[in-house]
Amino acid sequence: MSDFFNRKMKELHIKLNDVQKSAVLQTDGPLLLLACPGSGKTTTMIMRIGYLIEEKNVNPKRIKAITFSRAAANDMTERFKRFFPHHAPVDFSTIHSLAFSITRTYLNKTGTGYELIEGGKGKQSPNKSMLLKALYKEVIREEGTEEELSSLSTFISFLKNRMIPFNELEKVPGPFEKAGSIALKYEQYKTKMIGHLLLDFDDMLTIAEQALRVDEQLAEQFRSQFDYILTDESQDTSLVQHRIVEHLVAHHGNLCVVADDDQSIYTWRGADPTYLLDFKKVYPDAELLKMEQNYRSSKEIVETAAKFIKRNRHRYVKEMRTENKENGPIFIKQFEDPKHLLEYVTYELLNEKNLNEVAILFRNNSSSTMYVNELHRRGIPFYMKDADDKFFTHWVVEDILNFMRLSFNVERKDVFAKIAMKMNLFISRKMLAEFERKSTSGNVFDAFQHSVQLKGSQVEKLKSYKEVYDKIPKMRPGQVIRMIRYELEYEEALRSRAQKFGYRIDNLLGILDTLEGIASQLRTMVEFANRLKELEIAVQQAKFNPSDNALTLSTFHSAKGLEFRRVFMIDLVKGIIPSEEDETDPLLMEEARRLFYVGMTRAKDRLELLSYQKQNGKTKEDSRFVNEVRGIVMKPEERKMVKLKRWNHPFRWIRTAFMIQMNCIAKCM
Repeated sequence: MSDFFNRKMKELHIKLNDVQKSAVLQTDGPLLLLACPGSGKTTTMIMRIGYLIEEKNVNPKRIKAITFSRAAANDMTERFKRFFPHHAPVDFSTIHSLAFSITRTYLNKTGTGYELIEGGKGKQSPNKSMLLKALYKEVIREEGTEEELSSLSTFISFLKNRMIPFNELEKVPGPFEKAGSIALKYEQYKTKMIGHLLLDFDDMLTIAEQALRVDEQLAEQFRSQFDYILTDESQDTSLVQHRIVEHLVAHHGNLCVVADDDQSIYTWRGADPTYLLDFKKVYPDAELLKMEQNYRSSKEIVETAAKFIKRNRHRYVKEMRTENKENGPIFIKQFEDPKHLLEYVTYELLNEKNLNEVAILFRNNSSSTMYVNELHRRGIPFYMKDADDKFFTHWVVEDILNFMRLSFNVERKDVFAKIAMKMNLFISRKMLAEFERKSTSGNVFDAFQHSVQLKGSQVEKLKSYKEVYDKIPKMRPGQVIRMIRYELEYEEALRSRAQKFGYRIDNLLGILDTLEGIASQLRTMVEFANRLKELEIAVQQAKFNPSDNALTLSTFHSAKGLEFRRVFMIDLVKGIIPSEEDETDPLLMEEARRLFYVGMTRAKDRLELLSYQKQNGKTKEDSRFVNEVRGIVMKPEERKMVKLKRWNHPFRWIRTAFMIQMNCIAKCM
């Protein structure tokens, strides 16, 4: 044993700590390896595989390593080649790849034909997105937006990964009303042809699990291929994925599960973090090891993050620590508004030489667009790990452009038809269709009045909207967007639509704020439209062909697994992280805290937590997570002073009692 570690230390200059060595040596039976951020889990996994081959004489083909993503599979394959160049390759693949192999074998065996409707390079027919679009229209009776269809697709994936039976799909609360009904119709459509199935990615998982459960001969065929199985990032594994692994290790039990329950951030996609907490119920003989030493981050970051995550209750107790040196305090700053925050980050970046060691992290992709605009304008190179080119085709962006298009020719009925129901006129689709059929011409605001029967209040609104459009051509694009929001009452219409369809109004208003910020730097509406096209191209360039010294822009979710010398966490205000939805559910709140923790632990040397006081004239509160971190890093005497300031106001108890009473009234109504 010691010969192996000494040999690898000489060959590779890798020195494992005692827990890492134990993880390498614990080869037989089930093992749950809890790996804190920056604890060297990938190196440990590769060394464990090498130990199996070199010391236990296991054939590399008898080892299966399951990863969360293709990128992780490729990274581990390359690292194994570097560590053990003289050995035959080990099979590193995603769970979906493995499941497809099982599914294909099972369907061929049962004589069932199948057709993939997702993931093809060309445009398949039928196609998953086209099918969902058609079913949405059939059930809801109107076109689904890209946002709705995306949330519907995610919801269906969630249902399958949680193994919800067909007869219960309509009972599960979805992202909007009747989402469960659409999900049921979707599944019925895919299975309606006898002897032929339409398959999406998640069907590969559910059918593979079913095959291993009901076909003992097939199960034995796949179980007998591997003597040792390892799974990486298992905190992001769903119930159906865990079940597949259970079937494959049923005979030998040689399973190494590498995970960190504190970094489980994908429950909305079907991940099941409680499975790890109940690991010993599934595998009673399992060993548990904790890799708690962080090699990545400074002492301040590690100690603060470790205390921060302990506020979660549903977790394994861990004591993340480091031997790294101190490197200065965590920087917490509240700016006047998002514009001042943007200016601060931009000027800091202008002084950075090694931009590829820096990241800007955010909760929602909508936060990135203003940064893309400013970085592109100043020539600061950037890379977007999950480029949000969908922003530029979002229906809110299309609405704003259509409002502007109408101002160039107020006789265009086709453009008016696209925005008439977004003006808070309270008209019906039937009325709009009637207007489009009639051969009336001229100014649409006059023509509409003469084409359909309207109430007096609607006529008055049309007259006021016509007056607004008389002013628009003379205005700069930033002013035009404000006119659209408030005088054409688009923002009010958005609020109604958000309430009706379950959209998050903060996200929609954030898109308007971003558009207004971009428009404020420009002179004409044509320049504004062209600028959006430029930024869309820049985002694509940033994703597929970034420069070598590029800053990284990423959501907290996509940043997991990455590390940077300096990290800016931006827009840390209440309502964004945690979101209003997070505040309603203790489990959602714990996941939001884990997400914040993932962001914190990406930083090696310098971590900056940044918020703002106001947005659009409204006061904003710091994220409760920022306040938690502030409380951790403050000295005891500073915390005492804050407590005195907060509670020694003579009327404070009256306000507190009033707020408690109002909350009770609100809950009872």
